[in-house]
Amino acid sequence: MPSTTALDEATAMIEKAWGRPVEELEPLAKQRPCADPLLRSVMHIRSSLVSSDLVVSEDQGRLRALARTDQSQGWHDLERIARIANDLRFARVEHNISLRAISYVIEAREAAAPRDQAPAALRAQAAVARSGHTTTPPGSVPASPAPSAAASPPAPATVPRHH
Repeated sequence: MPSTTALDEATAMIEKAWGRPVEELEPLAKQRPCADPLLRSVMHIRSSLVSSDLVVSEDQGRLRALARTDQSQGWHDLERIARIANDLRFARVEHNISLRAISYVIEAREAAAPRDQAPAALRAQAAVARSGHTTTPPGSVPASPAPSAAASPPAPATVPRHH
C-alpha cells in the first residue's frame, strides 16, 4: 500500500501552486463571488477526493479483514474480496483522473498568470511615459533634456534661390 494517498498528493500540489495551506484556501474558494475561479475548481476536485478517500480506506479495511490468513475463505467471501478489489481499482483510476485534472487547472493558472500580469505592467509603463515623468535608477544622473526644435537655430537653405 502506498504511504501517500491521492488526497495527500492533491493537497501538496494545491499548496505548492497557491503557496498557502489548504486550510487557508478553503474559505477563499467558498466565497461568492469567488476571486479565484481556478482555486474554486481545484478545491471542488479535492473535495471529491476527500469523500473518495474515505470510501477507499473503508474498502481497504474490509479487504484486509476478509483476506486474513487465519480465516477460512468461503465462496461468498471470495466474491466479496473480488468485488472490493474491483472497487479499489476503480477508485484508483478516479484518483488518477482527479490528480490529472488538478494538474491541468494548475497548468492553466500558470499559463494565464504572465498574460494577466504583462498588460498591467505595459499599462503602467505607458502611463508613466504619457505623464512625462521618467524614473531613473538610484545613483544615476538624469539625462539632460534635449533642446526643443523652436530653440535651435534655423537650418540653412539647401535649395538655390532663383531671382
